[in-house]
Amino acid sequence: MSTTSRRGNAEKIEAYTRALLEAARSEGRANSDLVQWQHAKKFSPEVLETLAAMQREDDLGLIEQVAKHYKELLDAQDTTVSVTVTTAVPLDDDLRAKVRAKAEKDLNAPVYLVERVDPSIIGGIMLEVRGKRYDASVRAQLANIRKTLSSTFIEGEEH
Repeated sequence: MSTTSRRGNAEKIEAYTRALLEAARSEGRANSDLVQWQHAKKFSPEVLETLAAMQREDDLGLIEQVAKHYKELLDAQDTTVSVTVTTAVPLDDDLRAKVRAKAEKDLNAPVYLVERVDPSIIGGIMLEVRGKRYDASVRAQLANIRKTLSSTFIEGEEH
């Protein structure tokens, strides 16, 4: 690791540490936050992402209920597959039904749709299921066109 990288990491570590400590001290929970922080590295990316989403939505008060429901679904051996659908605008009921039906047919399982709206995809749809992403967004198509044109142009110049 270069000296510059070490310095950059040291600055980041200092900034993160001070932000945590400042918030914890102001709430009178510095020691309990330290214990939580030491366990944080055990959390999967999905747990951290879910907690961040709950924080953004001011839903941290639902943690106990989510944990209880998680255990219920786990104990029931629920085979429902979560499919995250990202579109540029909210899904209407007709499109939602079509997406659910197609996903259930392809996965041969009941589907729970998690809907996200991201105007930056411009149009089209992105699906995430079982850790895989299927990107049929206009943004992705434009990026592919740009890449193809760029490589064609560069290859054309060299020959």
